[in-house]
Amino acid sequence: MTISVGVVGAGQFARAFIPLFQAHPGVHDVRLTEAVPERLRRESARHAITTTYTSFEDMLSSDVDAVAIFTQRWTHGPLVVQALEAGKHVYSCVPMAVSEGEIEAILDAVRRSGLTYMMGETSYYNPAVVYCRGRHAEGAFGDIFYSEGDYVHDMDLGFYDAYRYSGGERWKETASFPPMYYPTHALGGVLAVTGSHVTSVSCLGVSDTRGDGVFDREISRWDNDFSNATALFRTADGGVVRTNEMRRVGYPSLLRESRFRFFGTQGSFEQLATVTLWQDREKAQDIEELMRTVPTTRLDDAALAEIDPSLRDDFVSKFAPVHDTGRLPAEFAGRPNGHQGSRQFLADDFVTACLTGRTPPVNAWTAARYTLPGLVAHRSALAGGAQLEVRDFGDAPA
Repeated sequence: MTISVGVVGAGQFARAFIPLFQAHPGVHDVRLTEAVPERLRRESARHAITTTYTSFEDMLSSDVDAVAIFTQRWTHGPLVVQALEAGKHVYSCVPMAVSEGEIEAILDAVRRSGLTYMMGETSYYNPAVVYCRGRHAEGAFGDIFYSEGDYVHDMDLGFYDAYRYSGGERWKETASFPPMYYPTHALGGVLAVTGSHVTSVSCLGVSDTRGDGVFDREISRWDNDFSNATALFRTADGGVVRTNEMRRVGYPSLLRESRFRFFGTQGSFEQLATVTLWQDREKAQDIEELMRTVPTTRLDDAALAEIDPSLRDDFVSKFAPVHDTGRLPAEFAGRPNGHQGSRQFLADDFVTACLTGRTPPVNAWTAARYTLPGLVAHRSALAGGAQLEVRDFGDAPA
């Protein structure tokens, strides 16, 4: 059995996944819809896609089996529900949604439909997370009591061009997306190791001082002027997690935009931009080589021409030594990858879940645990750091 996949949105990320869906042995057809007619024509020609739609609704009314949503980050929640109610499996880019109500609606739709939902969280497959998940499983950390996950991505390193590309003339209205509304690269990586979930949060935001209109409350769709935010979470296992979401920071995010630290009673793990250490009471071991991905293509490749040079590393990274590439389809060999080697795993896990009915790693209930704490954290920051409880929707049904 195979499925057809309808790609929703023909932007920069969609272009990276289309070849993977086309190569997957479990997919017999890839289709495309895009709101900008010229992009639809260009990308369907680039990828030799013969079935296209001028609207999302037209795609949903077709016989396509699954949709992969690559639209702007604040649009995902309603589109996911619409697709599930139309009887389609759903892959969604991060974040899951931008409100608790949208999250609950997705969970209800997944529960009612019995269909597959997967959020494409790259940090689940980040080399540091893969390594630490393995060490945690074997007991090397002992009890993890404190963790850190940072998403440190300066606006000047590619985000201006990315928002202009996706937002059109009024791009500044949406470039002010609250940092804690995009928590999954930082928090998701931590929870993907510990397996716990957040119970409460206190967060502080830093108001922007650049004065270029991006984080201007009078312009922002979200009335947001925070460009940086720091949250401290309590977790159900008694631990503490601190995350940073930074959009104004002197840091080489092109080298490592997501970084992690885990402290346990027996061992610990720490990352900087170019250093990774495993430590216990006796020694510190440099394991950076286990984290290092190799590029799949040159950074000046013509296929990357529309992508800001500071973002291109994310589009060409292959695998690190810690990745289990043997579980991927042989047809993926030589195909594009990116985001610390995660994209091939993301595409394969989604297609496999659709075909087998197996619950994907970042299913709807896990996605809620990665997403909702950030939304509550932003509310905390608006309240001056007040400690707020975070609702938990529980584990995915067996």
